[in-house]
Formats: sequence, C-alpha cells, structure tokens
Amino acid sequence: MKLPGGIRTTLAVALLLIVGGALGGAYLMVVPSLERRLVDDRLDELQRDGLELAGAYSTRDFSQPFALDNFVATFALVYNARTVVYQVFGPSPFMLRPLADSGVTGRSVSDDRIALETARSTQLTRGRVQRAGRPYAEIAVPLVTTGNVLLLSAPIEDQLATVRVVKRRLLYATGVALAIAAILGSTAAALHARRIRRLERAANRIAEGKFDQPVVDHGDDELGQLAAAFERMRVQLAQLDTARKEFVANASHELRTPLFSLGGFLELMSDEDLDEETRAGFLATTREQVERLTRLSADLLDLSRIDAGRFHVESEEVVLPDVARAVVDELAPLAESSGHMLSLETEPDAWALADEERVLQVGRALVANAIAHTPRGTEVVVRASAEDGRAVLSVTDNGPGIPPEHVERIFDRFYRVEGPQASGSGLGLAIARELAERMGGSVGVATRPSRTTFTLSLPAVAAVPEAVHVSS
Repeated sequence: MKLPGGIRTTLAVALLLIVGGALGGAYLMVVPSLERRLVDDRLDELQRDGLELAGAYSTRDFSQPFALDNFVATFALVYNARTVVYQVFGPSPFMLRPLADSGVTGRSVSDDRIALETARSTQLTRGRVQRAGRPYAEIAVPLVTTGNVLLLSAPIEDQLATVRVVKRRLLYATGVALAIAAILGSTAAALHARRIRRLERAANRIAEGKFDQPVVDHGDDELGQLAAAFERMRVQLAQLDTARKEFVANASHELRTPLFSLGGFLELMSDEDLDEETRAGFLATTREQVERLTRLSADLLDLSRIDAGRFHVESEEVVLPDVARAVVDELAPLAESSGHMLSLETEPDAWALADEERVLQVGRALVANAIAHTPRGTEVVVRASAEDGRAVLSVTDNGPGIPPEHVERIFDRFYRVEGPQASGSGLGLAIARELAERMGGSVGVATRPSRTTFTLSLPAVAAVPEAVHVSS
C-alpha cells in the first residue's frame, strides 16, 4: 500500500512504529512481570507465615472456650492477614465450615477455592482470588494433627496499585516518546525527502541531456555517496556528449572535404576542352580522394564496432618479425614515393599472444603515421623485439619530433598536430590504441628532437617454438 505524502510520511510512520513497538514491547515485558513478582512475593510471605502458624497450631491446647478464636485473632494481627481455620467434611464433595475466623466483619469464605483445593489434595495450595471485586493473595495449609485446613488471606491492592502507577507512567512515557518521534521523524524525513528531490531533479536534468549544473550534496551518508556517484556520472556523460558532438563534427568535416573535392573534379572533367594530360591528373586526384574516403569509412566502421563492443580479436601465437616484414613490404612503395627510407630490424624470439590481423593493422597505422608526419629524407625503422617479458613492435623515425603539448592528445580521435606534414583523419592512432588494449597490450610514444618512437607492447608467448629462424 502506498502511503500519501511519499517518503516523508513513510519515514515518519516507520519511526513511529519502531518507537511504539519498542515501548509496547517494554510494557509487555515490565508490567506483567512486575505484577507477577509483587504477588509472588506476597504469597511467599504468606506461605512462610502459614507454615509457621501450622507448627504453632499443632502445639497448642484449644480445649478452653475461645482459645482457638484468640489464637486466630492474635496471629491475624501478627501476620496482617485474615486467618481462618476450617473443619473439613467429606470425602466428596468436600465442604468447609469455619471454626475460627479473624475476619468477623468480612464476607463469608466457606466456599474459598484455595481452601477447598487443600482439603481435596491435603497439600499446601497458594493462589490469587477475587472476592467482592477485590484481589487477594491466599495460602492454605493442611493441619495434619486434626485434618482441618488453615487459610491466610491478605489483600494485594497496594501491590497492584504500584503496578498501576508504573503502567500509567509507561503509558505517559509512550505518548511523549511518540510525540517526540513524530516531530523528529517528520523533520528528519523532510530533510531526506528534500535531498532526494534534489537528486531526482538532477537525474531528470541529466536524462534530458543537460549537464551544466553539478550535483551537490554535502552529506557523508548514503545519500551523499549517491549524489557523488550522480556527479561522477554527470561529468562522464558530459565528456561523452562533448566527445560525441566533436566526433560528429569532425567526421562530417572529414567526409565533406573529399566529397567536395570529388564533386569539383567531376565537374571539371565534364569539360570537353580538357586535354588528356589534365584529365589524367584529375582522375589520379579523384582516385586518391576515393581511397581517402575508403580509409575513412573503414576507420569509422572500426570505431563504431569498438564502441558497440562488437569488435572481436583472436588470441593466437604471432611471429612479430613476420608481421614487421609484411608491414615494411606493404608500405615500402609509399615510403619510396614520399622520399622516406624504410628499414627493418628483428629478433627471432619476438613472439606475441595476439590477433595477427590486428597487429598488422596497428603496425600499418604506426608506419603510415611516421611517413605522413615527417619530411622527405626521414629514416623510419620498424623493429620487432622481446623486452622484459613482452613482445614489442616499435616504429622509430629521426624526424623533428612531437611538440610536448601534443604528446598527451595524439591518441585522441580526430586529433592532429598542425604543421607542414599534418595530414590524415586523425583516427589511425586512436584505433591503434583501442586494438592494442583489446589484445591485452598498449601503445605508447617517446619523443625528442630527431627521434620519435611509437611502441606496441603485447603479451609474449611463454615459450618460443624452436627451429624458427627469422633473418633481418
């Protein structure tokens, strides 16, 4: 059942139930046990007195007139209890006739159930009875010498009055405690409800894509921790949203540039006055733009698969020297056409546990990056080696190096260092890093003037197979 007023009412009612339940439990534990203890104490006292009186009865001579009446009256004053000696008629049904009764003005006790029980069982009997609406504690003792029954009866109104006082005070305390609990619970619940509503509004803002307002809660409890988690989520979502917008803008720009170029060249090629040499140049440029679009679309497809978690990599033994040689052979024409010197250095024990196709893709990206961002005449060295229990594929060039302010961002998507050699979409290194991480490796860079090294570090194969010879 949903309570009106939301969490404020729920918390207040819950606190009232807890306090009320605790006090009710205390009432049930204290009041009955106190009443039972007081009545039992009075019965224990009457039992001691009754046994003492029965012993005195057995030693007395009651042949004189009024001797028994005087005996009963005397001990009634001593014990502060009504004292009755019954003659028993039986055997069944048992009947009692008072022989002496200190309660001359009291009500008849000829049918007292405690005394009748002792007459039937000839055993000491004790209990609590109601007579004329008043409570009494009674003890009945069999008088063995005569077969009679001795009864001591004392009112317990004072004891029960004490219990009633305790009961009233507990009820007053319960009322006060419930009132305080209602006030404190309502106040505390209102404060928590206000904090929860702030978190609700913050969550709604985040759900609407508004990340400008921070989620603030200065409490150090669970709500404060939840607010801190909301704030971390807001910051991350804001970063992701910014990255998404930048990604869309950059991708649109990268796609638009070659498309506009293609459109312009196609329009120029439709001119019938173009000579064959110019037309051939336009065709070559158009082919380059198509290749650029193809590479860009492939990179975007890889990124989308990586982000969607649908990019699968294998885990197999990869001979890094063979991969390095394949990369050098594939990109040698590109290096030659751009005036770069591409060379290879390998070690035979450089075996990695990775996906060979993805290692090739990373190697191509690193070599192509070195060729694209260094001037003509730069030497690019591809090296496959084993270092500190890792299989390493590195690409080193003796170009001008990377400015320090750009080193931390060169692996970001669409990020490019502006300069005379800047080119490409800015996705190659970003994809290389993603692929390396999914193979359990990493991509790093170390740069200084005249020497820049990009390194792909991968898990090494535990034992390199023998009889494998790789020449460098």
